[in-house]
Amino acid sequence: MVAAPASLDTLCINSIRMLAVDAVNKSKSGHPGLPMGCAPMGYALWDKFLNHNPKNPKWFNRDRFVLSAGHGCMLLYALLHLTGYDSVTIEDIKQFRQWGAKTPGHPETFETAGVEVTAGPLGAGISNAVGLAIAESHLAAKFNKPNLSIVDHFTYVIMGDGCNQEGVASEACSLAGHLKLGKLIALYDDNHITIDGRTDVSFTEDVLKRYESYGWHVQHVKDGNSDVNAISQAIETAKAVTDKPSIIKITTTIGYGSPNKSDTAGVHGAPLGEEEADLTRKSLNWPYGPFEIPQEAYEQYRKAIDKGSKLESNWNDLLATYRSKYPNESKEFERMLRGELPGNWDQNLPTYSSEDQGLATRKHSQICLGALGPNLPELIGGSADLTHSNYTDIKGETGSFQPETREKRYLHFGVREHAMAAILNGIAYHDSGLIPYGGTFLVFADYMRGSMRLSALSELGVIYVLTHDSIGVGEDGPTHQPIETIPSLRAMPNMLVFRPGDGNETTGSYKLAIKNRNRPSSLCLSRQGMPNQRNSSSDKVAFGGYVLEDCEGTPELIMIGTGSELNLCVEAAKELKNKGKKVRVVSMPCVELFEEQSSSYKEEVLPVNVRKRLVVEAAETFGWHKYIGLDGDSVTMNGFGASAPGGTCMEKFGFTVENVLNKATKLLG
Repeated sequence: MVAAPASLDTLCINSIRMLAVDAVNKSKSGHPGLPMGCAPMGYALWDKFLNHNPKNPKWFNRDRFVLSAGHGCMLLYALLHLTGYDSVTIEDIKQFRQWGAKTPGHPETFETAGVEVTAGPLGAGISNAVGLAIAESHLAAKFNKPNLSIVDHFTYVIMGDGCNQEGVASEACSLAGHLKLGKLIALYDDNHITIDGRTDVSFTEDVLKRYESYGWHVQHVKDGNSDVNAISQAIETAKAVTDKPSIIKITTTIGYGSPNKSDTAGVHGAPLGEEEADLTRKSLNWPYGPFEIPQEAYEQYRKAIDKGSKLESNWNDLLATYRSKYPNESKEFERMLRGELPGNWDQNLPTYSSEDQGLATRKHSQICLGALGPNLPELIGGSADLTHSNYTDIKGETGSFQPETREKRYLHFGVREHAMAAILNGIAYHDSGLIPYGGTFLVFADYMRGSMRLSALSELGVIYVLTHDSIGVGEDGPTHQPIETIPSLRAMPNMLVFRPGDGNETTGSYKLAIKNRNRPSSLCLSRQGMPNQRNSSSDKVAFGGYVLEDCEGTPELIMIGTGSELNLCVEAAKELKNKGKKVRVVSMPCVELFEEQSSSYKEEVLPVNVRKRLVVEAAETFGWHKYIGLDGDSVTMNGFGASAPGGTCMEKFGFTVENVLNKATKLLG
């Protein structure tokens, strides 16, 4: 008996399934199960709903698609290839997970055009999507005019059971419900399988009831394996709900089509193998060889090319009309899309003399944000429920981003640090010129580390405003005193870690953080006050480290300080100079930038032949030994802090001029 020819929908769906099977088999590594199960929802979404232009992946008004379940990346690579993206050829599919391929083991924005976010760990992608939706709704409220909606697109997500178990997703989706982000639509692959086996060993809650309580619109498609019409109708319904984000639970069979491995953990993270692949071909009535796609499927998918070109052309016409009617708004909008900063963005940033009142650097940060706000309309951000401790508000701004005031720039993230970081990444991924920042206590960077790492990996210019940077936190005690946090952030590639020593250095740190659009910045700021230094410089922060106080000739001792401890070095150096000692003080607000300077500059600041060096920082010593050397010493932390007034903590742990003098004197002999 000859099998009936497959429908066009079935051909298109099975094209995804078999590309996943063949690519994972060839690489001997990967996750074929999710693409096989999610192929119908992927096809329905991309064929019938997703507005995009395969020949211009960066067209601004495209819908954003996020594969939060990033281990199933062959679903995305198959869709990119089939719809005609130049970034994923059939040869790229064949090189899945191989060195230099455009098809790595998890989707990465910096590797593959058409990938919107580097989702990484489960839960991060859906959380990034909340940021994408916030960016869209903010820009729409700011720029759209009657009958001229130049910002009008959806954010779609495919997420899995694992995403719904990760806490970061819960944090972000709770906020999304509060914010009523109606253009955020999540398709939940409900396949009941994770690596450990069936989800009921640990996960038996009613997910849709949870999302309903968040304020989401919920639906359930019971047959996600083949009912494309039901999936399409659910997406259509979700699009019509404008005052709530939507989640559609779509029940599928992981590894659908595999006779022996479907609906098992065995298809989650391992190839089917050649024998099972042959059986799957028979099961799916797929008479084609490895990596072979029927022409009819290509023709259907690649209708997206002409459709996308027309969508972009129509949008360009709309933008031209907008430009003629609203020239000022258009200039700002298009400048932001180009990633250009306004010419006067930094003109109001403060400078200080040593006579100016000393403040905590968190207060200097607030002053900087207030100076930047009026001249930098793309600045958007807030705090994880610590506005009045982080001082992250923008002076002069009234109100915050809420469902009824989406044009506002201040975001109340609530007590949701990890979601905040992931959402900030999403705003940056939107690629619309917005500059996101978020504040919390430095110690809570440990909650955010996964998303901060993805900021660095994906080259996102997110600004982290991290206050209460040492044992100077005081009475809150060791749970809130970030002893090892600064060294650990310095260990993260592509992260700029600033610990400014006064007002000028705080200004310089903000200048660099704003300018670095391909690199995240962590601004580590104090609760305690510190004086403004006589020779500090906002411009010299760009060198990472510079000579703050010097002596005649070659120094006998170099002291290196950061943050509030910089002044301890300055005061100790005065005492030593009075005793006839030759002492240099180096301010090191950003180790990463100092490391990037020329060898000659680094030798000028820290001569190799000056081996007596003293580092002073109220943090763990880790990372400083390259500067301390074999003959140097440090005044740093080697254990946790304690609960007491901040000044008492600093004194008891040795952060006093007297102790710095004692250590310096010993070094000098």
